[in-house]
Parts: sequence; C-alpha cells; structure tokens
Amino acid sequence: MIIVTAKDSKESLENMLRRFSRKVQQSGNLMIAKQNQAFEKPISKTERRKKAIVRRERKALKMKKIKLGI
Repeated sequence: MIIVTAKDSKESLENMLRRFSRKVQQSGNLMIAKQNQAFEKPISKTERRKKAIVRRERKALKMKKIKLGI
C-alpha cells in the first residue's frame, strides 16, 4: 500500500497527488492491474515472449553492427 504524507503544512494537494501518482507508477502495480484486466491465453503469452526475445536479438545485432561501423 502506498502512503503519501504532507512534507510540511504548506504543501499543496496537487504536489501530494503528483508524488502519489509517481510512486504508483514506479511501484509497477498499475501495470500489473492493467495486464490482469483482460484474460490472455497461455499460447499468446508464449508467442509474445518469443517475439520479445527475437526483438532483443535483432536490437543486439543492430547495436553490434553500429559499434563495428558496418
């Protein structure tokens, strides 16, 4: 649970709300909740993971070529 308290008595509500929303995004709970909103079949999960691996490999190869000057 994320709790935000006022730093001093003069801190505005907008500042507290901004700090709260930043902490929520950094915790990653919002992303997990959005992923769980819709059911995803296990097959599509594995496909998505395979595609991510391919993307990472392509990016690594591209960066290697850039470093070598090819």
